Amino acid sequence: MCKFLFLAIFFVFSLEAAKLPEITPQDVVETLQTMMEAHVACKEINASLVKKTLEHFLEELDPTKTYLLKSEIKPWAEPSDDLCETISQKMREGDFSHFKQIHSLMLNAIQRRQVLEKQQADTPLPQHVLVSEIKDMDWAVSENDLAERLLKIKSLQVTAAEKFDSDAREKILLRIAKHRTLREEELAVLTESDREKLILTFVLKACASSFDAHTAYFTPWEATQFVIQLQQRLFGIGAQLRDDLNGFTVVKIIEGGPASRNTGLKENDRIIAIDGEPVVGLEITEAVEHVRGEEGTAVSLTVLRPVGDKEEMLEIEIIRGEVVIKEARIESKSIPFGDGVIAHISLHSFYQDPLHSSAFDLFEEIQKIQKDHTIKGLILDLRSNTGGILPQAVAVTGLFITKGIVCSIKDNYGLIEHLRDIDSRTAYDGPLIVLTSKASASASEIVAQTLQDYGRAILVGDEHTYGKGTFQTFTLDSSNAGKVNPKGEFKVTRGKYYTVSGKSPQLIGVTPDIIVPGFYSTADIGERHAKNPLENDSINENFNDDLSDVPPMKRDQISWLYRFNLQPKLKNFTRHLATLQKNSKSRVENEQYYQSFLSLLNENEVKQELAEVYTKMDPQLHETINIMKDLILLMK
Repeated sequence: MCKFLFLAIFFVFSLEAAKLPEITPQDVVETLQTMMEAHVACKEINASLVKKTLEHFLEELDPTKTYLLKSEIKPWAEPSDDLCETISQKMREGDFSHFKQIHSLMLNAIQRRQVLEKQQADTPLPQHVLVSEIKDMDWAVSENDLAERLLKIKSLQVTAAEKFDSDAREKILLRIAKHRTLREEELAVLTESDREKLILTFVLKACASSFDAHTAYFTPWEATQFVIQLQQRLFGIGAQLRDDLNGFTVVKIIEGGPASRNTGLKENDRIIAIDGEPVVGLEITEAVEHVRGEEGTAVSLTVLRPVGDKEEMLEIEIIRGEVVIKEARIESKSIPFGDGVIAHISLHSFYQDPLHSSAFDLFEEIQKIQKDHTIKGLILDLRSNTGGILPQAVAVTGLFITKGIVCSIKDNYGLIEHLRDIDSRTAYDGPLIVLTSKASASASEIVAQTLQDYGRAILVGDEHTYGKGTFQTFTLDSSNAGKVNPKGEFKVTRGKYYTVSGKSPQLIGVTPDIIVPGFYSTADIGERHAKNPLENDSINENFNDDLSDVPPMKRDQISWLYRFNLQPKLKNFTRHLATLQKNSKSRVENEQYYQSFLSLLNENEVKQELAEVYTKMDPQLHETINIMKDLILLMK
């Protein structure tokens, strides 16, 4: 059934520009049954699941809580046990009438919101509104409460827009209004058939997210976007666009992409038509879909280019090709130190496609640096790495250890399988620091914790990582040229993963050896803040790998070769921990700049412009480099 095994998070869902999936009530029942067969814990549609599904369904319809009133949705927002049992029975039979009733309420609420917007057009906005005033709001209790809420939100939007010049400010506010209008039009689809598909789509999304924090249903369009995000590659022209309402401005041309190959397209060109079809007024996702297409095909762009006080109209033809977003994958730099360098390599995701993989690209980056320099120490930066393909986490870990278990997975049947690195060659065996943050999740937590388990690396970063210790499988069949099912796709949580120590980061994350706070250190992010997370548990450690999960005949064949050069637990780095921790603590406490950074993070209302300055300076990385310098000197 499921083709992709991966660990990934932080995908933003949207139905904008998405063709509705071709689903019927019976399709929903069958999809949910398939998902429950595969899921690690949720096995039936019951009253408990329905209660969570109703909550998620309401949030799918009105995520900002700026349409519906508490009184009108009370039967579903605070459902009785009897009602939940009734709905669960109806859902098993393919009857989703209760969800249709809620959707009808939403249509009335949209009309009410539109009236309120007109009435408030000239109403003075409240001053000095704080984000905390509207954060985590409950449903509005009355129309007056709703109206006041809308004014506060508009005040925050206007305040943010005022940081820009008048032209940009007007476009920002128009873009916000456009987004709301498109969303309302989407929810109020006219044909009965499309309306049913929309409601069923939201039911599938709401029910899937009720299984656990990472099980999800994707429309066909979302499934395509998900794979692009996972692989950071697509077929198009290789240009990043911005919606300026009067067209789409080219803000960046991706190096190595089709648009960079002497096509004539330039940054700041404004695209007004694609293949002769006007695109002004489209949502940006729709425009991007027009640009994408099969490799080797041509796309014609009509662009306006500023020339002095005027604009020149040009027709530019580009041959579509593969676009690999390399900067979203891996970056490296070398910091001189002594007679060599400290290598800093940021790995932003765990990816794999026919031509590239995170492990191979990381290996090449290390070799490239080693060709010109002696690497005295290496910092593997996983702070922005939110996950990816599981086998790549194993392969990346294998670049730094000889042989041994990297990760163990326990599936929905309770069976445990060990994933091993079996190649004794390493890309680098010197001083190693893995830098993490609260945003480091999933596959990056496997790498960090396994290297920590073996004593192969010292971990530095926020007080814990994200805490995603579950793995999912995705139904999209990669062998079918990535063709998406018109009924949609889904990913489902099949089980948990554990590192060689038997520990899982689920809920609790990975704890660094040396805590060095970064930009996310005070943020409320992580599995512990997600809805419906699975609990943490552990299995036995597996440093002495007995190959017990391998069939006996094969075990006898590989045992003598595999057991040679197994990765031992090391202490040559960790024995210096006390000194490293003491030195780091002293530096951080006495560094006025760093303390100013930490004070800024502790403010309730972080000033964005100051935050950007501090982020560019990156005191967390600066201190990590100092820790590496200490380690190199102590190793002598």
